[in-house]
Amino acid sequence: MSPDPWSWQPAGPRRWEQATSLIRLDGADTRRFLHGQTSAAIESSAPGSWIPTCCITATGRLRALAEVLVDDSGAWLLLGSGDAETVRHGLDRVLFPADQVRLGPVTPARCITPLGDALAALPQAPAGQWQALDNGSGWLLGRQMVLLAEAELPPWLADRPPLTALEQERWRLQQGLPAAPGEINDNTNPFEAGLADRVSLSKGCYVGQETLAKLATYDGVKQQLRRWHGRAPDGSPDALTPGTALFRREGEDEAASGGSRAGQITSSLALENGEWIGLALVRRQALKDPELHAGQAPQAPALHLSRPPAFVDPPVGGGRQP
Repeated sequence: MSPDPWSWQPAGPRRWEQATSLIRLDGADTRRFLHGQTSAAIESSAPGSWIPTCCITATGRLRALAEVLVDDSGAWLLLGSGDAETVRHGLDRVLFPADQVRLGPVTPARCITPLGDALAALPQAPAGQWQALDNGSGWLLGRQMVLLAEAELPPWLADRPPLTALEQERWRLQQGLPAAPGEINDNTNPFEAGLADRVSLSKGCYVGQETLAKLATYDGVKQQLRRWHGRAPDGSPDALTPGTALFRREGEDEAASGGSRAGQITSSLALENGEWIGLALVRRQALKDPELHAGQAPQAPALHLSRPPAFVDPPVGGGRQP
């Protein structure tokens, strides 16, 4: 069996950075509008609230991960992984002249997460709330900081070296954080990606609500995100790339035939020691399998599966309460 790579931690005080986008919404109907266009309950939230949510389609598919920062005159919509321009176009298309909402442009930003040593001494916003920086260049969300793209890092973050590109992706995969295009696309919904804590099933009608409610009520989530690790066959560097089908082999007959289809790799990363890690959407009948095979060939590599720490189980007959 391959050694477990999930115990990796960045050495020393470090920081993880993600390119993000901001869209400003102003007006008296902002909270009501976002309440109906995203997956979380927003309409009754107070100024100063930070609300994790998802931007979804009418059929419950993921467009982007989002955070809503509510203030006295409207809200900021912070978009992580996903196409910000597509989200803005979708919001603009459903705005009516009677809506008291003004939709701003997409503004580049970045989200910085401190990692590693000496975290306890860093500034931190209260749970569920944001704190604006004194110079107006961004916000604190917990220990994360959101900054306008050209704003300078405060010294306590600038002193923490950034992760390398490989370390950035390794940390994302280790946590099980979904990203576009592998896990956030027109084929996945929030429950499959482990984002049930960003969905309210009791707030009333909203875009995609009917689909998500049916999935929860009838236990209809057919696949879930899992992380995997393994080694590619010698001379086959493409064996573990996104899109590769996964198969289970329960007995001799299935092993001889290549096995039954059980999922698909969505993200992968080659480590320096020859090990590969990644994420996959695994069909529900195979979720308890300790390993699956990447392909049907007899020499197809075995991938060892585990549940990502960031994954929130899909609801059955319930969901996040407002």
